[in-house]
Amino acid sequence: MKRIYLYFVILMPFLLLSSMRQPDEWIPLLDQNLSQWERYLSYRHKSNYNGNIPKDSTGKPISPIGYNKDDTHVFSVINDPSGPVLRVSGEIYGCLFTSKSYENYHLKLQVKWGTAKYEPRKDKLRDSGVLYHSNGDAGVEYWRAWMLSQEFQIMEGHTGDFWCQANSAIDIRSFQSEGIMNRVADQTQPFAPFKTGGDYYCVRSANYEKPNNDWNTLELICFEGKSLHIVNGRVVMVLKNSRYIQPDGKEIPMTSGKIQLQSEAAEVFYRDIRIKPLKALPKQYEQLF
Repeated sequence: MKRIYLYFVILMPFLLLSSMRQPDEWIPLLDQNLSQWERYLSYRHKSNYNGNIPKDSTGKPISPIGYNKDDTHVFSVINDPSGPVLRVSGEIYGCLFTSKSYENYHLKLQVKWGTAKYEPRKDKLRDSGVLYHSNGDAGVEYWRAWMLSQEFQIMEGHTGDFWCQANSAIDIRSFQSEGIMNRVADQTQPFAPFKTGGDYYCVRSANYEKPNNDWNTLELICFEGKSLHIVNGRVVMVLKNSRYIQPDGKEIPMTSGKIQLQSEAAEVFYRDIRIKPLKALPKQYEQLF
């Protein structure tokens, strides 16, 4: 009896510590069946694309492939010992987008390039991206492939850049543009607006991508209209005041939405996609705003 009591006394602290542990707040978004995602495919764009709806040989407008039609398996999942790996062929422009909308979160994923490239980017850098605060219908921007959103660019040598998608707008700490030169992000600079009709593209502060096409870890932190683009643990862009612009010029806050992964003429792989809700901006980043 004394021995049982002694075992209980020794074991009790461990049981208490176990019960006090917080559950893992990270929610995995990637599984074999892509059960938390939907698809949209638009067109196989050509090098002479000009932003208009593509036409067939008779001049008739071509309809996009549309939602949840993916006979060519642009989006597929590979079984890997490390877990499921998403393959995006890039053959057709479009997106994989979350079924749910998210607000105030920390998104984390790993990405690396494949080998295939397609027209109109055969002679250009490999390109993809994470589009966040995505709202409305797909196909409303220049390439007629994506939703109104903010873009965390994924491109060779440019991972962490920003693009306005459709009529989105945001403010970014950045050096001013000059002539044909784009703004460049920098934590020491004041915030400046990005929107259609002005600066709409911003270069990340520095290149922190891994060499030899190793897996890169990307993090996107969004909280109350503020966001951070983080590449391999380094903040490369500080953004705030996420919004969109109505036809009458009125600016409306845009702080939540779906998450899109682009298919953009280059083969790319994603793994370990997970998200964690936030109740506050992490303290180590507060001073950036």
